[in-house]
Amino acid sequence: MSKVKSITRESWILSTFPEWGSWLNEEIEQEQVAPGTFAMWWLGCTGIWLKSEGGTNVCVDFWCGTGKQSHGNPLMKTGHQMQRMAGVKKLQPNLRTTPFVLDPFAIRQIDAVLATHDHNDHIDVNVAAAVMQNCADDVPFIGPQTCVDLWIGWGVPKERCIVVKPGDVVKVKDIEIHALDAFDRTALITLPADQKAAGVLPDGMDARAVNYLFKTPGGTLYHSGDSHYSNYYAKHGNEHQIDVALGSYGENPRGITDKMTSSDMLRMAEALNTKSGDPFPS
Repeated sequence: MSKVKSITRESWILSTFPEWGSWLNEEIEQEQVAPGTFAMWWLGCTGIWLKSEGGTNVCVDFWCGTGKQSHGNPLMKTGHQMQRMAGVKKLQPNLRTTPFVLDPFAIRQIDAVLATHDHNDHIDVNVAAAVMQNCADDVPFIGPQTCVDLWIGWGVPKERCIVVKPGDVVKVKDIEIHALDAFDRTALITLPADQKAAGVLPDGMDARAVNYLFKTPGGTLYHSGDSHYSNYYAKHGNEHQIDVALGSYGENPRGITDKMTSSDMLRMAEALNTKSGDPFPS
């Protein structure tokens, strides 16, 4: 059979996806982190892989899914958080723009999986499946209550999950993970489609979202998830030494406040007293 007749859509996908193959998996495994430093890799959206000088590996908000894929339904899902925020109905054209740089099923060395909140682009069933199938049977899944509820619903054993709220500290080898307050007001209006938000005070943030501070022997990393700007960043900056801070950057359309703009990023960095404030497009 000729090549043009034997090639199928399925064989094409398998031969080209994920776009980076196991390149980044191998790079992370081979990386020797110098004493007094830490290494990190951006995985798309707010996904980060962190490796300490002691070889501890953790991933945060690793997302292996897609954005919109079809014009089939021109309208948002009823009750979508952006619909609630702005009163809009038309579908957002928010397609995934970053390639799949890390193959979850090629991960072998990982010490913890973390999520900041339960939106689909921050917690991923494929990552959970890959870690459960291919990695050590004691790798913990760490996140706020809503994330743990998702993991357990997907089949991750309850004893593998650790619920964190602001003020909690979890030690993973030579990395000390501090759960801090989140400021993701979009998470507060993420509700079931039939649940009305009008006239009802939002429930608490702590069960829905957290920020993280990773304290490694080589420095500290602050991960803000999808938090908006908040004056409370100054409290975190007063209470902790922060070397590198990551913020969810983007410009907001009319009627929407969902990302930190360039000026918000500067204010966040100043409030946190960080040495380096870095945006990740989310």
